[in-house]
Amino acid sequence: MSEIVQTNVTTLSFDELIKQMPSRAEDSHKGDFGHSLLVGGNTGFSGAIRLASEAALRVGSGLVSVATRVEHAACITMSRPELMCHGIDDTKSLASLSKKCNVVGLGPGLGQTPWSTKLFEQALDINLPTVVDADALNLLSNSPRKNSQWVLTPHVGEAARLLNCSTEDIQQDRLAAVKKLQHQYGGVIVLKGSGSLIFDGEGDVYRCDAGNPGMASGGMGDVLTGVISGLVAQGLTCIEAAKLGVVLHATAGDRAALQGMVGLLASDLMQPIRELMNDY
Repeated sequence: MSEIVQTNVTTLSFDELIKQMPSRAEDSHKGDFGHSLLVGGNTGFSGAIRLASEAALRVGSGLVSVATRVEHAACITMSRPELMCHGIDDTKSLASLSKKCNVVGLGPGLGQTPWSTKLFEQALDINLPTVVDADALNLLSNSPRKNSQWVLTPHVGEAARLLNCSTEDIQQDRLAAVKKLQHQYGGVIVLKGSGSLIFDGEGDVYRCDAGNPGMASGGMGDVLTGVISGLVAQGLTCIEAAKLGVVLHATAGDRAALQGMVGLLASDLMQPIRELMNDY
């Protein structure tokens, strides 16, 4: 996977990117800060959509709705009552839930069952910016398409499936991989991993040097999906939200790791995310 066109690589700065966030007026209300719809949480994976949804709240999304398995809706609401959880079965559509939303976060805990495929197709039919992660990326690899208003956030394994190559190919030339992903799928690509790369097909590739090995644990990617979704809900473009979201997520991980990297949990990022969003 050799690189053909020379591209500048720019390191992300949290201190600079956080300045994009406007200050909140005294007479603000929840409607001023967007409505995120998070979709996923198949049987056995309710934790993933729970993490993503809370992360959208923690970055400041005014409202967050969750579309998940019917049997998960009540327990997610009880664990975080600020979330508006809706059970989706074979007869209920995402269309009505999405009418007042500004962004869709698709994939955390989605699975690859007929229920998953139904929600995947319905979510991509909604004409909203969409953050696509986890099993939604695996479903996309089986049914490739291109979209200018989505953010794809693959880790190396998902990237390999999307490009029909090996993980070794991806790691050998990550810069070429992120460019090829953007060419084939459009929108904004976040190639996760040590030194996450972000590219929207124009200008520089952006690299995040924050983050640490303690973040190599389950649920971290779900949190990132919620972070980026919540930032888009508040009016950032997909590329702006991807850049700020990635460096915010990684910086929060570094702050949480001050207590030790071993045993660092995805949920440990929630408080640092909130603190960082209020530091500017």
